[in-house]
Amino acid sequence: MSEEELASALGEARLGLAQLRAWHESDFLPLLALPSRRDDLETLWPVLASFQELCTDILVLGTGGSSLGGRALCALAQPHRGLRVHFLENVDPWRFAQLFDSLDLERTGVIAISKSGGTSETMMQLLACLKRFRQSVGNAGIARRFTVITEPGANPLRRLAGEFAIPCLDHDPGIGGRFSALSLVGLLPAAIAGLDIGAVRNGAAEVLEAAMAAGDTRDCAPALGAAVSVALAREHGIAATVFLAYADGLRDTALWFRQLWAESLGKDGNGTTPIDAVGTVDQHSQLQLWLDGPADKMFTIVTAPSLGQGDRIDPEMTARIPELDWLAGRSLGDLLEAHARGTADALAAKGRPVRTMRLDAVDEHSLGALMMHFMLETIIAAHMMGVDPFDQPAVEEGKIRARAYMDATR
Repeated sequence: MSEEELASALGEARLGLAQLRAWHESDFLPLLALPSRRDDLETLWPVLASFQELCTDILVLGTGGSSLGGRALCALAQPHRGLRVHFLENVDPWRFAQLFDSLDLERTGVIAISKSGGTSETMMQLLACLKRFRQSVGNAGIARRFTVITEPGANPLRRLAGEFAIPCLDHDPGIGGRFSALSLVGLLPAAIAGLDIGAVRNGAAEVLEAAMAAGDTRDCAPALGAAVSVALAREHGIAATVFLAYADGLRDTALWFRQLWAESLGKDGNGTTPIDAVGTVDQHSQLQLWLDGPADKMFTIVTAPSLGQGDRIDPEMTARIPELDWLAGRSLGDLLEAHARGTADALAAKGRPVRTMRLDAVDEHSLGALMMHFMLETIIAAHMMGVDPFDQPAVEEGKIRARAYMDATR
């Protein structure tokens, strides 16, 4: 884009950043208070201790924002550091049966998450779980093995929890599901998986503090990112944004970003379509289209240090195969790094808009920082588009039709 286009977009983004700063100073938006909070985490430790005493496996019931943030964080977990966490997001009966056939219910715990307390998929999952656990451990066993996270006040999930004396944790009413990764919703599963949830918030705090202190919009990475995304869409027909992560540990982060961007911005004809991708896998499935198809995509390539990491190839193994000589003495990480750089260069050479974000590591601190960056960028982009990033009115139509279909086929 031209310097004039960017300057104009940055002027709009400045207003969005000013709104965020006003919310931060007034404590109007609870999301912005989370990085510095620790008091709310105290409610997690008794739940964690109970699960550690009784369980080897934990089921997280929830869908969309109730699941994707925790799932992205738990992808960082090291084997044997914490309990095994399974995210049951869909109501696919075959997956449900397959998972339960693999578990010892006496050593399994359940966390049910729904902000509204009435999400149909989550309620169906929970009712099905209660049926199975009731047969296995009885009502008293359910009370010891289940925890619910939902808004305060009367709702179906709280009432059902009350029927079985299941403890409830409060989902902050001011934090929407897709913005809840840094709240109890994302951090309880992460703590159970053995992650350092304080480090997650520390990473988020660094990004937030830098954004709030930036003297110029160009120096505020989330505002700059929002300005570029919106200007490319308006002026150059960029209709999609590709999140390409060169680390398997960020595969679920790409899914989390997809919901955040799509559901926050896709309103009143606005928004760009998010596409989740993982390198190098999607070089073999999508790169042909990206380079030689429609020039309608922006690319965000996320990398982490990989040079010299992993198994190094013994030159003796390739000595008699000239075609493989270039891999001799190199590591898996060397090839990952080379592909990340090569893909970014190829996209840029083709005139595709591309930015690279390089993490210090794929760990709790960096992921907290990355999540906060994209939440701020999304909110500023929504301000520029004139849409509310915190609602999802179109989603309700599908829910209403599903309910009507269920009632009609009873």
